[in-house]
Amino acid sequence: MALKGFWDRLRGREPEAPPAPVTPPPAQPPTPAAPGLETPPAPPPPPVAPLPPLPAIQVPFTAPPMAEVAPPAPPPPEPPPPRDPEAALAEALASSEPEPESATGGGWFSRLKTGLSRSTARLTDAITTVFRKRRLDEAALEELEETLIAADLGVAAAHRIVEGFRKTRFGKEVSDEEVKAALAEAIAEILAPVAKPLEIQPQRAPHVVLVVGVNGTGKTTTIAKLGQQYRGQGLKVMFAAGDTFRAAAVEQLQIWGDRTGCAVVAPAKMGADAAGLAHDALARARAEGMDVLLIDTAGRLHNKSALMEELAKIIRVIRKLDPSAPHSVLLTLDATTGQNALQQVRIFKEMVSVSGLAVTKLDGSAKGGVVVALAQEIGLPVHMVGVGEKAGDLRPFTARDFARGLVGLGE
Repeated sequence: MALKGFWDRLRGREPEAPPAPVTPPPAQPPTPAAPGLETPPAPPPPPVAPLPPLPAIQVPFTAPPMAEVAPPAPPPPEPPPPRDPEAALAEALASSEPEPESATGGGWFSRLKTGLSRSTARLTDAITTVFRKRRLDEAALEELEETLIAADLGVAAAHRIVEGFRKTRFGKEVSDEEVKAALAEAIAEILAPVAKPLEIQPQRAPHVVLVVGVNGTGKTTTIAKLGQQYRGQGLKVMFAAGDTFRAAAVEQLQIWGDRTGCAVVAPAKMGADAAGLAHDALARARAEGMDVLLIDTAGRLHNKSALMEELAKIIRVIRKLDPSAPHSVLLTLDATTGQNALQQVRIFKEMVSVSGLAVTKLDGSAKGGVVVALAQEIGLPVHMVGVGEKAGDLRPFTARDFARGLVGLGE
């Protein structure tokens, strides 16, 4: 403020007077109440009665559920010690021992019918559905033909069977059982010309059987079973482990040879020349007076040209020792492949002169009807069929038994 007054005087102005202080008005004394108008004092509040005590409520105590504690996990089992591959294979092959007929639940037809049960169900279930005392008209014949084709009998065989029904039973009332019986007769008629066993000719000494087929069709197992059967007939048998690229095939034949008394010619190393092995096996079989020589081969169909050359080379080389060899060329077919089996036969017929067929694994397939298609469309002899793992489950093929087993009829 002194500085501001100094500047005001310097400029010729009077300094402003400070504002007067504000004095609050004096307090007024309370006005006394008029006589007779005094406010009476408020009456005291009535006494409050105490509330009765609440009854005690007994709440039962429940302990909260405790979470279940899982028992400690058991320690992982110790891995089994590594097994000798030859011992494991020998154990697996032990299940192939032939058993007495009583132990296997019946004779061969019983086992054949059991092995064909899946194929039978596929065929007969549809027939039972379609034919229940029904007139055999065009619609019924068309359904029958479709059923046969779906059961892998093939178009040609199905057409042949249906045409036979049209000529002999058209317009008649038929039941499903009558259709099954007539169907078994028609199938047996198709199969009869190809039902020919593989005959071993002792004058060949040895009779050379070249076994061919794609991987997984049972070539090596079929050779082992045939060897055991021939040994049971008193023949001297030799195996040639010509599938030189598959160690398991060589080991399997060696084990079977030890167990059945069949001589085995094995490669010195994996990948050895199969033709050279076959040549050595034939020379040894002739020198040792063998009756039968069974030659295993590779089945790498994905490389058709290489496989064809290998098979042609085997035949060419063994013919240097015996111009008539091989005396039989057996093609193994896996029944589970169905209609693809037809194509396999055609391919191998291009490579080698296939003389007969062995149809395996019928017990694991619903496509057993393909045997009928093979008979109708290819016409090669069907030497044997397999319906199980045991040596006795590979038997010569018979048309009537197969036909009746396929449609679920008894002997």
